[in-house]
Amino acid sequence: MIRELAQDLVDLIFDWGYIGIFCLMAVESSFIPFPSEIILIPAGYLASQEQMSISMIMLSGLGGSMVGAFINYYLALSLGRKILKKYGKYFFIKESALEKMDSFFEKHGHISTFTGRLIPGIRQLISIPAGLARMNIVQFSIYTALGAGIWALILTMLGYFIGENQELIDTYLKQITITVVLLLILLGSWYAYYQKNRGVKSE
Repeated sequence: MIRELAQDLVDLIFDWGYIGIFCLMAVESSFIPFPSEIILIPAGYLASQEQMSISMIMLSGLGGSMVGAFINYYLALSLGRKILKKYGKYFFIKESALEKMDSFFEKHGHISTFTGRLIPGIRQLISIPAGLARMNIVQFSIYTALGAGIWALILTMLGYFIGENQELIDTYLKQITITVVLLLILLGSWYAYYQKNRGVKSE
């Protein structure tokens, strides 16, 4: 039922072309759960049929992702901190916890934002703690764009090469997701090792 409604929405929006991709990716990247797979994979398939341009799909998808990410970031920045400062104590969230989060994102916000954009279920949400922690907006923009761009390219290429075969898409998407998560674990391990060594050398 939900999948059918989502597909109807996609069909409707795709009548709008690249503007539709932009709008749907903005929704997907904000706090409203909406899978990017059902946006960019069909778009990639349309590109393989020469009905769309891959470069324009990427531009529209990345633009929409950035808009959605900025919505989350600025909502968390403007409203989130006020709410947590006022009511956080009722949920055992002290102001010192916010200060620790500020410190963490100041040091590690770039790697957290980049990797977060590539992990299913976290992609849409990583902008919220970044906003709460008042992460540098330039760094936030760069690493959000990098992560969102890589994910958009993966889905678009998947649709381009095997867009007609749903079984293959499901199989490859699972394999790609697992591979990406494993690579991010390796990246995170290297980053932790690098930070630890850098800390030892600076002492």
